[in-house]
Amino acid sequence: MKKISVLGATGSIGTQALDVIEKSGGAYSAYCICAGSSVKKLSELANKYRPEIVGITDDTKAHELSLALTYSPKIIAGQDAACICAGLSEADVVVNGISGMAGTLPLIAAVEAGKRIAAANKESIVCAHTLFDGMKTCGTEGLTHPFPNGAHIIPVDSEQSAIFQCLEKGDNVKSLILTASGGAFRDLTAEELENVTAEDALAHPTWSMGKNITIDSATLFNKGLEIMEAAFLFGINDVEVLIHRQSIVHSMVRFRDGSIKAQLSVPDMRGAIQYAFSYPDREKSPIDELNLTQKPLTFEHPDTHKYPAIELAYEALKDGKVLPIVFNAANEVARERFIRGECKFTDIAKIVAYAMKKADTAMQAASISDIIETDAAARRYAAERIIDN
Repeated sequence: MKKISVLGATGSIGTQALDVIEKSGGAYSAYCICAGSSVKKLSELANKYRPEIVGITDDTKAHELSLALTYSPKIIAGQDAACICAGLSEADVVVNGISGMAGTLPLIAAVEAGKRIAAANKESIVCAHTLFDGMKTCGTEGLTHPFPNGAHIIPVDSEQSAIFQCLEKGDNVKSLILTASGGAFRDLTAEELENVTAEDALAHPTWSMGKNITIDSATLFNKGLEIMEAAFLFGINDVEVLIHRQSIVHSMVRFRDGSIKAQLSVPDMRGAIQYAFSYPDREKSPIDELNLTQKPLTFEHPDTHKYPAIELAYEALKDGKVLPIVFNAANEVARERFIRGECKFTDIAKIVAYAMKKADTAMQAASISDIIETDAAARRYAAERIIDN
């Protein structure tokens, strides 16, 4: 039985990971679960799955959590709870389901502890990839290659999992092809986007996801992060994007001989999560089998005028150090302001572009403190652009 630590347990990825564990027939167990501050959700999950360790990063909620539990697990509370849970020696697999930049330090902790990481936090890969490269001996081969201490990052995002499943020896690969649903506004014109609301953006046509990632899907900033994530994970900078409305083909690999390999399944994250748990084996999945006769499969190039996030992502990838951090941080600020009604949907890309232009690309990204400093500066630039707006 593999013991699983689930970080971000109350979120979309965390709850789906726990569902995979529950339906595994005893192949996996929830050894540790950790979340931010939601005592109600966390205690409900703990009482259901009864992990040995429960973590909560808001230490003011630790007593309330203990009272809400119907059994007596070890409770880890405080700002470092997720990092501690990521490095527990007994855990076989660590699921990083924490949203945003907050998932970076726990990912580093899991790598340093030599864990298999089921990585669903693309922001941590994008912002801290330079640190991971420094910890590896194989460098440009990509972060999915095992680290010297045995740590292994296996992506859980459906697109990156698809590439991971399709990839062969890097020398044979020409490019990676990410698919994108196009989000809630894929049928609107650039002009019509001026007046959309956050509520409109949350109506995703094919996936059931958390709030932040659903907004990012509508702007394609999610896909921009995935462009960089794919390059850093697999050591291949030639990354294409295609709009694929059906969300059945999760991504593809184009080989030098002209052939393309694709991974197809129903749009359900639990399949990718289970593969990260069972790799290199394949086990019976909790998701439905794909019916290939159900609907046609279509592909189209994204409109980069309508989706400026794509070109901004390629610009950030070309820099490869500071600008990926700025891209993510400014987007997190702008997205939150859009959700609160303080800027337009179309302002999000403008805010990110402004922050990237203001950023000092001569800065280093060689340490955690460098990354935190760059992230903070980018957030100031984004806020400055919003105020000026």
